[in-house]
Order: sequence, then structure tokens, then C-alpha cells
Amino acid sequence: MDRISLKRPLEGLVILDFSQFLSGPSAALRLADLGAKVIKVERAEVGDICRSLYISNLELDGDSTLFHSINRNKEGIAVDLKDSKDLDLVKTLIKKSDVLIENFRPGVMERLGLGYESVKEINPKIVYGEITGYGNEGPWRSKPGQDLLLQSISGLSWLNGNKDQPPVPFGLSIVDMIAGAQLVQGILACLVRRTKTGMGSYVQVSLLEAIMDLQFEVFTTYLNDGGEEPIRSAINNANAYIGAPYGIYETKDGFIALAMGSIVELGKLINCEPLSKYTDKKTWFTKRDEIKAILVVHLKTNTTGYWLNILEAVDFWCAEVLTWKELINHEGFRVLNMIQEVYRKNGTRMLTTRCPIRIDGKILTSDKGSPEIGEDTEKVIAQMIGSII
Repeated sequence: MDRISLKRPLEGLVILDFSQFLSGPSAALRLADLGAKVIKVERAEVGDICRSLYISNLELDGDSTLFHSINRNKEGIAVDLKDSKDLDLVKTLIKKSDVLIENFRPGVMERLGLGYESVKEINPKIVYGEITGYGNEGPWRSKPGQDLLLQSISGLSWLNGNKDQPPVPFGLSIVDMIAGAQLVQGILACLVRRTKTGMGSYVQVSLLEAIMDLQFEVFTTYLNDGGEEPIRSAINNANAYIGAPYGIYETKDGFIALAMGSIVELGKLINCEPLSKYTDKKTWFTKRDEIKAILVVHLKTNTTGYWLNILEAVDFWCAEVLTWKELINHEGFRVLNMIQEVYRKNGTRMLTTRCPIRIDGKILTSDKGSPEIGEDTEKVIAQMIGSII
């Protein structure tokens, strides 16, 4: 596919991104990829704490690669919001902006004079996007809204791992990412409404509500199942509510993932006679560990490629289990052009993912890297205000 050359859908919109870490910045990143001008507002000299939040101690040009990846394609200004002159500058920018994003603990923006009610007086048409950890009310409102803590509180970690294992967290910041995506949905919906009514909006997302919504499929089952707790499979668990063969199995030379499908048919396909007795579909759940134990032994007798050739030929849902090294060298991934190179003005370069959305068949890419602290302060003031107030 060609890289996008047409006007992007959010071009002309201005986003003020006051957020830090992952959830808010990921929302602002998606809006930037869709064409909006995103101005990252940071504390002078210190900047976003995420600049020093290292993954595997990996640093690039003085900042963590995490910061680079979540704040690419943005402009950056540095201000001291406790300084009246800088605060007046920010308020002037608010007058000329379409969206404001923040993800501080409840009360922080209000103490700075930049809570929704104050901002609405400055710009009644602004869409104000807010992410909190647990909402603005209740006993948890001031708890730290950190991803692992939310995975733990929300029950998510009890869905992972096998029955005899302790709760297992995701290997990525799933709560932050889903909250950022949901904030984008709310912001875009309110921008559409504004084109019809001229109304501004206050969009609120909490990490807890976001991760509970992500679990809606299995959580709804729990709510309507007499309060029965989910029971993880003792063998190769992949979903506490789905029967055999659902899971990942070791083969002679690797691993294979098996999704939903007929156990009897599977037994015929892979020549595993013991599976033929499970003709009652209900047993695929009630006796899933018994069935999985049979598969664990049988699938080790041959290679992943051997099983794939048999199962894929009849569209039985399965997949090889790849490492990232194997994935990026596979044509199935390479054809997507999912990796792009971004760079800072000083020439520092980094490989990262592109926006996953396509518009009119075109992929959305940008080689603009993350800003250094205050890199665009003067330019933003000149373009949006004209002179320092």
C-alpha cells in the first residue's frame, strides 16, 4: 500500500497534551497519527516523568525508549504552571485549541486552575479529556493509577496462567493502552457532536472502568452465572471460560496454538484415537483438562509444521507460536509495513510501530520523533499566539 498522501482526517485540530506516562500520551499519539497537531506540555527542565521510565534500562538520546515510542509525532513546550506568566501563556493556548488531555490524580488540575470548569470558561467549545485511576469519587480516588496495580485490583490477573499458579499479570501495560484508546473514542465522538451543536465536552475515563470494559465478555458470564468464579484450566490455560482444545501446546520443535474446534474432528485429523470418545460437546469444557492432557502428549510426537499442514488444510483454527525475531522476518508481517523509522531534529533515529489504522487504503506514517523538553516552545508561541504575552 502507498503511504498516505491525502489530507488526514484530523488535520487542523490542535491538541494540548498535559498527560504523562502511557495512558494519556497514547491517546494523544493516536490523534496525532490521525492528523491533529499535538502539543506536549511539560514541566520546564524536568519534563514528563516517563522520560526516565526505562524498559530494560534502554535509553536513547537521554530519554527512555518508552518515552520516544509514546510521544513521537508531537511538538513539545516547557512551562512552569506555578508561574503566572507561563500559566497565562497556557490559558491563551487553551483558547486556540480544540482538545485538552490530562491524566493526573483527581484535584491536581483544579489546584493549577486548569480543571474542566475553569478551562470551559476560557474555551467553551473545548473537548476536555481526562484519565484517572479509579474515578473522581470513592475510597480509591487517590490511589496510584499504575497498570500492574489495576490489573491486580480488576481481577484481570486471575484469568491468566494455569489453575495451580498464582495470579499472572499481562506482559505489557494493557490497562493504560485500553484506557487511552477509549479516551480517543470519547474525544472523537464529542468532536463530531461539536460540529453539529458547537458544544464542548468533558470526557472522562478511569483505568478501572476501562479494564472492566475490556473484560466485558467473561465478566458478563460471571455476573449471570450465579456468582461462580472463573476456574482456570490446570493444563495450558488460555481462557477460563472456553473448553478444550483452547490453548498453546508444545510440539517436537516448538509450539502450536489451538483455538475452538471439534474435539472429535481434531482427533481424526491428527490421528489421536483417544479423543474420539468425547462426542458430547459439553465434555469439551467439563473434561477439558483430561482432553488437554491427551493433546499435550500427542502433539509432542511431531513438529509444528507437520501439524499446521494438516490442520490449516481444513481450516481448523490454529497458528504457530512465533518469537518477535521470527515474526518480523515473516512475509505475513512484513507485507503490513508496520515498522517505521522516526528521528529527532538532532538526527537521533529509532525504529517503532506505525499507526495501525488505514484511511482510504493508505497507511498512516510520520517520521517525526519525540520532542526534547521545550523544543518547540518558541515556534508554538509564534504560530498560535504571535508573541509571548
